Amino acid sequence: MKIALVTEILTQYGGGERVLDAFLEIWPAAPIYTLVYDPAKMSQFYSGRDIRPSFIQKLPGMPSHYKWALPLMPKAAESFDFSEFDVVLSNSSAYVKGVITRPPTVHISYVLTPTRYLWSDRDEYLKNAPVPGWLRPFMPPVLSWLKRWDYKAAARADVMIGDSKTVAERIHHYYGRRADGAIFPPVDTKRFTPAKKVGDYWFVVSRQEPYKRTDLAIAAANKLGLPLIVAGGGTRVRELESLAGPTIKFVGRVSDEELAKLYAEAIGLIFPQEEDAGITPLESMAAGRPVIAYGRGGARETVIPGLTGEFFDVQTVDSLAATLSKFDPSRYDSAKIRAHAETFDTKVFQAKIQKVVEEAYTKILNSKHEIRDKHK
Repeated sequence: MKIALVTEILTQYGGGERVLDAFLEIWPAAPIYTLVYDPAKMSQFYSGRDIRPSFIQKLPGMPSHYKWALPLMPKAAESFDFSEFDVVLSNSSAYVKGVITRPPTVHISYVLTPTRYLWSDRDEYLKNAPVPGWLRPFMPPVLSWLKRWDYKAAARADVMIGDSKTVAERIHHYYGRRADGAIFPPVDTKRFTPAKKVGDYWFVVSRQEPYKRTDLAIAAANKLGLPLIVAGGGTRVRELESLAGPTIKFVGRVSDEELAKLYAEAIGLIFPQEEDAGITPLESMAAGRPVIAYGRGGARETVIPGLTGEFFDVQTVDSLAATLSKFDPSRYDSAKIRAHAETFDTKVFQAKIQKVVEEAYTKILNSKHEIRDKHK
C-alpha cells in the first residue's frame, strides 16, 4: 500500500502536529503534503522527511506571511497530484479535507474541526482579525466564498472521521454528511507519572487566548483564595496577570518535564473552556490527577464524574467556584484515573486509525479484483 499524508500547514508545533507524528510512526516513509512549510521553525521536528509544500511556498513573503495567502488555500489544496498513491490520509482543520483524489485512490480525512472561522467562530473572527482597516470591507465576501467552497469540499473525502463525537456532530451539522466515526486524538501517556506527594495548588495550562477562558479560573481562585498555577504563553498573558490575586502564579511556557511535574503534583486541573476534543484533561489524568471541566464539548467524552473529575455546568465564575468549593480530592484514586487515560493512549489511537486505513485499502483491492474479473 502506498500512502500519502496531508496536513494543513507546518509553521508551528501543536495538536495537529502530534496527530501527524502518530501517523508517521505507522507510515514513516510516507511523504507529507502541506500548504506551507516553515523549515526555520519545524525542521527540528521533520528533518529528513519528504515534505511537499504547495505552490504557496514559492510566493513572495512565504512562509512567514502565509495568512495573507488565505484566498489561495482552496486552490493550493486542490493542486496536489495523488495519482501515484493508493490512500491519502489528511489531517484537517480547514482546507486539506478538500484535496482532490481520483479512483482508485481513496481519501480518508481525519477532521480536527470544521473550519472555525468560517462556521462557529465567524463573527468573532470578523471582529478581531488583525487586518488593516481598509481590508475589513472585503472580509465578509471572502469568508462567504470560502464557506461555500468549504461546504462543497467536505463532500470529497471517501471516509471522514471526527476527532471526537463533538466534532462528528459538527460535521453533520455544518456539512450535511454523517461522519464515518470518531477517534479521539493521541495522548502520550508514558510522558506522565503520578506523584508520590501532591501539592496544594490547582493547575491551568493552555495558550492564553480569549476562548480558553483562563479568566474564569483566575476569578474563581481569587474568590475562594485558592492557590493556582497558570502555565502557557499567548496574547492574553499580561491582561490575565492584571486580574490575578496573591494566590495565583504564572510560570509561562514550561518544558515537557516541568509540565509533567506540575500536572502530577496539582490537586487537579481546571479546564474552563469548550474544546472540540481537549488533550490537557487526559494529560492530567495520565499523571493521576482529576479534572474540573466545563461540561461541554470533548471534555464530556473524557471526564467521568466521581471517577476522573467533575463538571461545572455554566461557564461562569460562580458555577466554577461552587464546584471547586465542594471538591474533595481524597475521593479520587490516581491509579484508576491514570488507567482511564491509558484508553486514549497514542497506541490506541494508532490501532484505530490503522484499522480505518486498512479497511479502505481492502475495498480498493476488492474493487480492482472485480474490474479484473469482469474483463476476463
